[in-house]
Amino acid sequence: MTTDKAKRKPSFLRYLIGVPLLFLCGLATAFAFLPADEDPVIPVAEQGGGARQDDAAVSGLQASAPDLPVVNAEQAALGRLLFYDPVLSANDDLACASCHHPDLGFSDGRALALGAHGEDLRRNTPSLWNAAYATSLFWDGRVQTLEDQMLVPLTAEDEMGAVPDEMIAQLAAIPEYQRLFDAAFDDGAITADSVVRAIAAFERTLVSHDTPFDRFAAGDFNALTPAQRRGFDVFRSAQTRCFECHAWPSFTHNTFHVLGVPDTDPSAPDLGQIETVNAPDAERAFRTPGLRNVALSAPYMHNGAFETLEEVVDFYAQGGGTAFGVDAAVDEKVRSFNLTDQQTSDLVQFLYALTDEPTDLIAIPESVPSGLPVIQPVENPARALVEHSTAPPWAAAEQRAPQTITVAAGESIQAGVDRALPGDTVLVAPGVYHETVYIDMPQITVRGAVTDVNGDGSTDGDDERPWIDGRGTLSDGFNTTGDDFVLEGFGVRNTIGNGVLTTGAQRIVYRDLIIQDAGIYGVYPVECTDVLVERVVASGIADAAIYVGQSRGPIIVRDSEVYNNVTGIEIENSTDADVYDNFVHDNTGGILVFLLPNNPSRVGYNTRVYSNIIENNNHPNFGAPNAIVSRVPPGTGIMIMTADYTEVFDNDIRGNSTAGVALTSLYQVYPRDTVFDLGPIPEYNWIHDNRYQNNGYEPQGEVAALGIPGADILWTGEGWSNSFDDPTANAFPPLLPGRDWADPARRALWRFYDVLIGALL
Repeated sequence: MTTDKAKRKPSFLRYLIGVPLLFLCGLATAFAFLPADEDPVIPVAEQGGGARQDDAAVSGLQASAPDLPVVNAEQAALGRLLFYDPVLSANDDLACASCHHPDLGFSDGRALALGAHGEDLRRNTPSLWNAAYATSLFWDGRVQTLEDQMLVPLTAEDEMGAVPDEMIAQLAAIPEYQRLFDAAFDDGAITADSVVRAIAAFERTLVSHDTPFDRFAAGDFNALTPAQRRGFDVFRSAQTRCFECHAWPSFTHNTFHVLGVPDTDPSAPDLGQIETVNAPDAERAFRTPGLRNVALSAPYMHNGAFETLEEVVDFYAQGGGTAFGVDAAVDEKVRSFNLTDQQTSDLVQFLYALTDEPTDLIAIPESVPSGLPVIQPVENPARALVEHSTAPPWAAAEQRAPQTITVAAGESIQAGVDRALPGDTVLVAPGVYHETVYIDMPQITVRGAVTDVNGDGSTDGDDERPWIDGRGTLSDGFNTTGDDFVLEGFGVRNTIGNGVLTTGAQRIVYRDLIIQDAGIYGVYPVECTDVLVERVVASGIADAAIYVGQSRGPIIVRDSEVYNNVTGIEIENSTDADVYDNFVHDNTGGILVFLLPNNPSRVGYNTRVYSNIIENNNHPNFGAPNAIVSRVPPGTGIMIMTADYTEVFDNDIRGNSTAGVALTSLYQVYPRDTVFDLGPIPEYNWIHDNRYQNNGYEPQGEVAALGIPGADILWTGEGWSNSFDDPTANAFPPLLPGRDWADPARRALWRFYDVLIGALL
């Protein structure tokens, strides 16, 4: 006879088995159908990158400033009076202009701002010149608009200390202000909001755009003195790298950098941006200010640590705060350099050429509607330093047919370039030249007269050609900004910055070049549009042999050979690039497609890497310790970090000890709670139809440290939309989604890997 207990046993077993199965099915369904993390789409107007030129521009010097909203004239006029009127402060004794004096570059001439009670505040008072273009404000970037910025000093107890209700009542009792608010605003209401809107409107008029540099950029080549032109060459060299953070026209990229400026009080260090947001490399990072009218607003840095521009240059020359005993991970762009006294003087002279004070913008009102005393003019000794003589306005040469200007061995290439007009070719004889050549004129071709000794047509160094030899002291071989620039048939060696640098230009061609031991980058077009690099042989470069950064396509890198570099070819924060038919071997990392934060371009997409030979990229990494590339593991064939819509196909990838192709995100470099200014996840990349052999046999660097096995394809599991269709490749993890997978299956696998990787890291 069967007992009741025996009858119940199967039901209980079904319960024990069924509940976990239901849970697993529910979990799988959730993994498959819940929304997956995706990066927000950045509108094209906010993406950045490319040449950024005005329509009529012919060189990268004429980058266009961002569009500004139309300023309401009545609001700006009202805001000007409020800016100078102490009535806004709690005790009727401080105006905005008390700390932002027009004669002091709209700053205050003090190291630290002065508080309402006579005490030093924490940071230096920033200049308001060109604040209209700032994408964030305060040294730590805590607000994004001038209106929000104005509210802070207006109401802070240790600054103006206004109590909004009391301030509004006081303003409303002044008939002239009521009349002005009626004229400036539709409802005529005097509110805290309308007060800050009016002052912000005035601040948006404080735009400087007619400096000697601006006239130089527009084609008046005598607008800069000879010293200032030499100083500009120092400024835009890869030796100092000033231009990389202080890019024209505003002379800032509106980004944040860690410099390691010595603290005012070492016992209470100022940690900067990380105090407000956990952005990439935010600890001790501060907003990069613009340099227009910089000569007028000493002292400098977020805490006024340096009294003079010469002291600032010396700080950078020593490599930033590390040399001053500051324990900080200084930005990779800050590297020590050596300048002569003449070069330092020339650089400071160039900074003086960024001065423009429209008289109507610096005029102090004789009175304000409250009747309270207005600040008085003050002497600024920097104005006397800024005064300099300039040559008469440049007169364009008469038009003529394009011609060839010949430079014989022993002559100056720069002298030949300076004689050229748009459309000309400068033909340079074989020989060795010791100079950096600067080219700002558009439509210039500089061609080396190459003699093919072997008759084999190869770019192998056995031919006779002109060589620029930096002798370990020159920063760059060529430094150019002109549109429609062609450089071909040259060799560049022994520079300490770059072989060839082009900034902000359109339609650039580098062809048949040999670059050897040329510093940080071999060929380096940055913030350019329409770039062709072909038949370049580059070796011994401490970052990337061929680097295209912050640029917009079409970008083509082809038929080149790169070896014995940290990186062979790098496409960084750029769009629409084709990299094909290259021989990439014996580098640390072969080909990198990166999207990195805190740069002028916030996107990297539509790169195709195909028909290349990528082999034996196992060179020890000799990149600068604070550079991102120093973290690339030796043995990396191709590495995609965070970039989107990258396609890798038809390549021969072999003998790379860590990975043939690695796909990862910024989360392998930064913590997962980091707030980025771009999308950190690699999305919609497709790796397919490549040929692999002997990759991943001995992983290096962080891959080895994490205990991850090497493979032909190495994926950190981030980005559910990525696809892999290389069935003969070995991979980690072993199961990879193909392009024909249904989206729910992709999401389920991605969530599973995301959980595992989160536990691992």
